[in-house]
Amino acid sequence: MTILNLMVTGMTCGHCEKAVKQAIKDVDANATIEIKRTENLVIVDTAETTETIVAAITAEGYPASQKT
Repeated sequence: MTILNLMVTGMTCGHCEKAVKQAIKDVDANATIEIKRTENLVIVDTAETTETIVAAITAEGYPASQKT
């Protein structure tokens, strides 16, 4: 498993957090997810690639990128 630190913008409420979590779980049901909404940060422990996770979050409508 790999830990990804992602910048995700547009999350303004609990519903947004739930949507982002579900988008990740749809591609990796075993992922561990921590969301720090006020920091626009999503930490994911996953077996999937960064590109796959970022694409899933972005497809849900939340711009995402790897934190540098």
